[in-house]
Amino acid sequence: MFPAAFLLTILLLSLSIAASPVEIRDSLITLPIARKLNVFDGTTNFLQYDKARVTALKDGRQIGSTAVINEASYYIAAVGVGSPATTYNLIVDTGSSNTWVGANTAYVKTSTSVNTGQPVEVGYGSGSFSGTEYTDTVTLGSGLTITKQSIGVASTSAGFTGVDGILGIGPVGLTAGTLTKSPAKTIPTVTDSLHSQGTISQKVVSVLFGPTTSQTITNGELTFGGTDAAKYTGDIGYTPVTTTNPASTYWGINESITYGSTTILSSTAGIVDTGTTFLYIATGVHLECSE
Repeated sequence: MFPAAFLLTILLLSLSIAASPVEIRDSLITLPIARKLNVFDGTTNFLQYDKARVTALKDGRQIGSTAVINEASYYIAAVGVGSPATTYNLIVDTGSSNTWVGANTAYVKTSTSVNTGQPVEVGYGSGSFSGTEYTDTVTLGSGLTITKQSIGVASTSAGFTGVDGILGIGPVGLTAGTLTKSPAKTIPTVTDSLHSQGTISQKVVSVLFGPTTSQTITNGELTFGGTDAAKYTGDIGYTPVTTTNPASTYWGINESITYGSTTILSSTAGIVDTGTTFLYIATGVHLECSE
């Protein structure tokens, strides 16, 4: 259970690492995000879901068939696709980079929809989807649009009850191999496209959320282009993306872990993942500390 007091968390992801990070507070796009608890399948098993996802993150993106567990707890954003736009509720995910729709609400083709003819598929450990790549107009926030954004349109999906897909805001390298006919090709993420089309001045995404005991509540924001100064006090601390594999493939950081005065890990690398509920350490380390 989360503490009763409102805990505020800001996650700042800088997609290009500068020697002296600069806080950008203009040309921002802010998108509300809502925490949602999946109760469609009765009592959810957060630990089972997270273990499956962590295994997939550690082993690398898995393509093809896989055992699935329905998403347990997640943050969703309402994203418009097409013109006129159809709204899809997408999981905000820093641990993957493909944006796709069609798990629940069917994709609606409009005049801006273009079928590229490329098959696309991604496995997440906790779920998967396969379908076809389209380019289309994607709307974020108050009418702010991305033109010709690559999206996946699912023909099959598993593990995504009650949501329509994923808004992937991880590193672009994670999209390599997801276009099965062009495995070496990467797909620009929504953040890449916002920057290349001049909508934001820096490739920066900040995620804000306040944990809650409510099943569904809008208690967060996804901000592209910088940080919302009204949502925090003091200075933001920066840490570089790790060079340690496999964490370096994601938004990975170097860290140390202590419990009270006991050092559990003096140096390790971990992944910052909005799609995982708990904090995880290596099983071997846990067993050593338990003995």
